[in-house]
Amino acid sequence: MSDEQDISKVTDIINHSHIGMFTTINEENALVSRPLAVQDVENDGDMWFFTSDDTSQVAHVKANPAVNVSFGKGTEWVSVAGTAQIVTDRQQIRERWNQAVEAWFPDGPETPGVVLLRVDSDSAEYWTSPGGTAATVLQWVKSKVTNSRMSVGESGTVEL
Repeated sequence: MSDEQDISKVTDIINHSHIGMFTTINEENALVSRPLAVQDVENDGDMWFFTSDDTSQVAHVKANPAVNVSFGKGTEWVSVAGTAQIVTDRQQIRERWNQAVEAWFPDGPETPGVVLLRVDSDSAEYWTSPGGTAATVLQWVKSKVTNSRMSVGESGTVEL
């Protein structure tokens, strides 16, 4: 696939998954992941998330902005490496606000402490397995019978 097709594949997987595991590095240099709902994915793979300024993910990003966000749904997965920044600009918050966010911030975009996390995506790896679970099982059986390596789809790495 071309780079443009790879980037499109990455953004499609993210848009269909909605919830990503947002991974940061904590004070002890350990990886910490938590689910966050992606609010917007730009054509180049950059992502936006709403959160509170008093959360662990914000504290971790302040100390070390290197992050990873992984998504999976059905038979598609993507892992995105990037750099996060905390955005407190009220205009940006208002522009990205939607009804789903109100479940966490019922007072609207002017809620004290609401911030955006913007992930500047550097690279992504994706995997797809067309045909779902049945096709994967069939490929596994075929690999056992033929004593060959299992092949269940496509994967790729793309610079964003």
